[in-house]
Amino acid sequence: MTEEQTNPNEETPVTQEVIDVASLQARIEVLEKEVSDHKDAYLRATADYKNLKRRYDTERIELIGRASAAVLLKLLPVVDDLNRAISSVTAEVAGSLWYGGFKLIPNKLQQLLDSEGITAIATVDSAFDPNMHEAIAYEPSDAAHDGLVVAELQRGYMLRDKVLRPAMVKVGKAE
Repeated sequence: MTEEQTNPNEETPVTQEVIDVASLQARIEVLEKEVSDHKDAYLRATADYKNLKRRYDTERIELIGRASAAVLLKLLPVVDDLNRAISSVTAEVAGSLWYGGFKLIPNKLQQLLDSEGITAIATVDSAFDPNMHEAIAYEPSDAAHDGLVVAELQRGYMLRDKVLRPAMVKVGKAE
């Protein structure tokens, strides 16, 4: 009897090793594909998280900026009223001690505005810019002053690089 005839169910050791190596290599390829897929998903999730965090931080900063801008915008009429009050003071009141203390209030408000990045918009003798000026009236002028701001009716303010409140102005118009 030959070896094959004695035990027909038993495979030769070489054939079994070939089958095991081939199946293991196939299993390795499947697992490597799964690892690659999971790694890609992890990298995408990490990138999405970083983008979400960056967007959240940016939105939070913008929200705080808008909130402070809203408060500062509400404060500007108070500053205007104080400046009007100081400009209309009589000589008699200007000499009093009370007025000396009163003048400190607008100075402190101006320091607050400066610290928050608020600056006044240049108006008189500058070219009219509809992004920064609001034309309330036109005034007849010579050709040299055509399109220039000739009077400021209400001061305008910038908050860093954005217009917080446009300046109300009179614009010269050549006849």
